[in-house]
Amino acid sequence: MNYLAKISFILTIVVSFYFFSTAIEDYRISNLVEINFEKTEPGPDLRPYEWAYLQRVYPYMDADPNAYRDALEQAHRLQRETQLNRIEKNESVVQWEFAGPINVGGRVVDIEINPFNPNIIYAAFATGGVFKSTDMGGSWFSIFDSLNVLTIGDIAIDPIDADIIYVGTGEANGGHNNFPGGGVFKSTNAGSTWNFLGLTNTTSTGRIIIHPTNTDIIYLAAVGSYFSPNPERGIYKSTDGGNSWNQSLFISDSTGGIDVVMDPNNPEFLFAAMWERVRRPNSSHLFGPSSGVYRSTNGGDSWEHLGPTTGLPNSGAQNIGRIGLAMSQSNSNITYALYTNGSIIIGLYKTTDFGDSWVNVDSDGELGGGVGGFSWYFGQVRVSPTNPEMVYVLDQGFMRSTNGGNSWGVSFQTHVDHHALAFNPNNSNWIIDGNDGGINISTNAGVSWGSHAFIPATQFYEIGLDANNPEKIYGGTQDNGTNRTPDGGIDNWQHIFGGDGFYVIVDHTNPNIIFAESQFGNLGKSTNGGNSFSNATNGINGSQPTNWSTPVVMDPNDNNILYYGTDRVYRTMNSAGNWTAISDDLTDGIPGTRLGTVTTIAVAPGNSDVIYAGTDDSHVWVTSDFGSTWIDISGTLPTRWVTRVIV
Repeated sequence: MNYLAKISFILTIVVSFYFFSTAIEDYRISNLVEINFEKTEPGPDLRPYEWAYLQRVYPYMDADPNAYRDALEQAHRLQRETQLNRIEKNESVVQWEFAGPINVGGRVVDIEINPFNPNIIYAAFATGGVFKSTDMGGSWFSIFDSLNVLTIGDIAIDPIDADIIYVGTGEANGGHNNFPGGGVFKSTNAGSTWNFLGLTNTTSTGRIIIHPTNTDIIYLAAVGSYFSPNPERGIYKSTDGGNSWNQSLFISDSTGGIDVVMDPNNPEFLFAAMWERVRRPNSSHLFGPSSGVYRSTNGGDSWEHLGPTTGLPNSGAQNIGRIGLAMSQSNSNITYALYTNGSIIIGLYKTTDFGDSWVNVDSDGELGGGVGGFSWYFGQVRVSPTNPEMVYVLDQGFMRSTNGGNSWGVSFQTHVDHHALAFNPNNSNWIIDGNDGGINISTNAGVSWGSHAFIPATQFYEIGLDANNPEKIYGGTQDNGTNRTPDGGIDNWQHIFGGDGFYVIVDHTNPNIIFAESQFGNLGKSTNGGNSFSNATNGINGSQPTNWSTPVVMDPNDNNILYYGTDRVYRTMNSAGNWTAISDDLTDGIPGTRLGTVTTIAVAPGNSDVIYAGTDDSHVWVTSDFGSTWIDISGTLPTRWVTRVIV
């Protein structure tokens, strides 16, 4: 048999991509449990945002957001057509069963609480749609799954009629794993049904705010496309409940609106935070002179850029990146502006006179030193609705000040990476935090966190199965490590390996032997069924580049043989006791790019001599002599990132 011709298919677009977010209709989760997660930091070369983006744009510079939406529509259409064809042929229709987890969590981007009934809470997820709770976070059910787009940026609730909800799609947090949204949606029945309101090409939504007395007036901060310049960004305004929109503030095709706040006592007064930023495959444009705070005193008819004459940083002389805004609802003269420089927090500025003058209340840099080094991913500040001196900064850690920002305490009691915070309208000490691990609740203003609410929106990279027990499912996840269910249960998934989880392999002859991987190929081996792991990379050259999701596969014909990819292929003959390179560099090795790694490896069933490897710079290789010689068989395949080879 000619194994060289037996490639079933080579995926040059993502199919089983890690951001497949589990979403189920009307499933209620009623468990709140303790959690304490630790997360290792991504490596310096290629973080998840570059990894996801490069798969889609290589070798081009820009990504068309319409292509993603078109692909989603095509996928839904093909699914329907396949089901209908099987029915017409009297063939059984494939049925999918929800496998969980509901006790792991996923990346939350916004939380909103009904202003009249705090039992009703809405939570938005990066790629998991919108979930609703009617019992103060005790249980949740999905309300957005009927829509083609599940990437969410922000939620807003009408302050007069809380059955009216707006959802702006497209995550605004700025990573290369951002999937484009599909515009703005509105529900008039508390999320039972949705109507499309346009703004498709704004791509990512930073914030939606609603006029407190004339709720037909709505403002939307549109980030725009992160991956290419586009004019559909800035601050948009609607005066008819979202049926039509006008661009109120436009700076440039690379500067979007990331935040906007309104004076509740004088809704003509607005602040907007603008962020100049575009990501490229081989570089990141994280700041610029157009970034800054803008003020309007006439409902958005005109805006002024507030700069150093008011005490704010000079956007022309300093690196100004993402900015977060929070206006006190109890004293609207007070507003906080959290400034970042594309890396860390560089100041928290406070005004007590509606922006005429500002003071950096973090002049000693306590915030910049107390949290993570990629603050553009967060950039959020919140202020208690009843106490203008109680301020929260959401970053890798959870920061709180009780004196208007003069001093800070940091909490890592919850999962790291915070993006959302909401206050109970009847008790501002009852707060709910949204982070990369889901939702946490505090009843004492963030002093302690006693519960963690789980919603099925976990983002999976890879799935592994125990060949001897298919009910035992393993998965590597973004931000939540490697997890498994021992019996197929949806609520008993167990965390077994840290970091961001990727490939996980269960020995098909001895299920006590498990290989689990975190980012950049950090491979561990367990010989006791996952109770503990030891390093399993002996012999692999640590100076060679590895992919964010480094391929690790087991020979289906010999459980002692495994393969691992750097810029070349490694093999172990003794179950990861030691590794040896069996190929030269299989990539082009072009300097100055974020490319140059093996992305997929496959061994032919029944013939261990035949091994395939694909790279991120569009090469497909094969050996038919157990790795002694390799042949580039890319031929006329398109110049694309090779995500998977299956034999």
